[in-house]
Amino acid sequence: MGVWSKLITALRGGAHEAGEAIIDTQALRILDQEIRDADAELRKSKEALAEIMAKQKLAAERVKKTQAKIDEYEGYAFKALEAEDEKLAHEVAEKIANLEAAFESEREAESAYSKSAADLRKAITQSEANIKRLKQQVDTVKATESVQKAQATVASRYSGSQNKMHTALESLERIKKKQAERSARMEAASEIESMETDDALDSKLREAGFLAKEGSANDVLERLKKKQQAKTSS
Repeated sequence: MGVWSKLITALRGGAHEAGEAIIDTQALRILDQEIRDADAELRKSKEALAEIMAKQKLAAERVKKTQAKIDEYEGYAFKALEAEDEKLAHEVAEKIANLEAAFESEREAESAYSKSAADLRKAITQSEANIKRLKQQVDTVKATESVQKAQATVASRYSGSQNKMHTALESLERIKKKQAERSARMEAASEIESMETDDALDSKLREAGFLAKEGSANDVLERLKKKQQAKTSS
């Protein structure tokens, strides 16, 4: 297979997949339209049935009237025969023959209309049942579709909330760490301030003579000599 043939095949495959994807995403809309089309055809069938039933009724009336005419002219024929008027009886017989031909034609038409009406009525009943069943199934499919979309939305939001929760926890930990560092700095500053306050107070106490002044090297040496003399004298 040449390159161009492969390319054309790939394009056809892509178009087929794209077409199927469109059909999948619009499946419910297409199904709804198909049901509307079926309802429209059903309405047309009912209109056709009404028309056929009307024609059947008219044909049945014509059959009844023709039969009445036949009965009427048969009575005339009997009277002509009773009067021994052969010519008139023959003319009446011709009239009856024409009426009987019309009667057969009209009865066949009435029978055809009756059969067509019965067949169409049966088809309409079946179509109504099929459409009703299809609508029920579509309602179930729509309900399932709504539930699945809701579940997908909840799952998506839950996943997003989990990510947001993780981010929030990280932010909380950072805040707690900064607060701990700030607290430690404040405690250290307080300790330093306390130490400085104590040193200043001790200095004031020494100047007032309440605390011994810090010794110098000469003071320490003088103290050590006194300890040595005490040991020698003892």
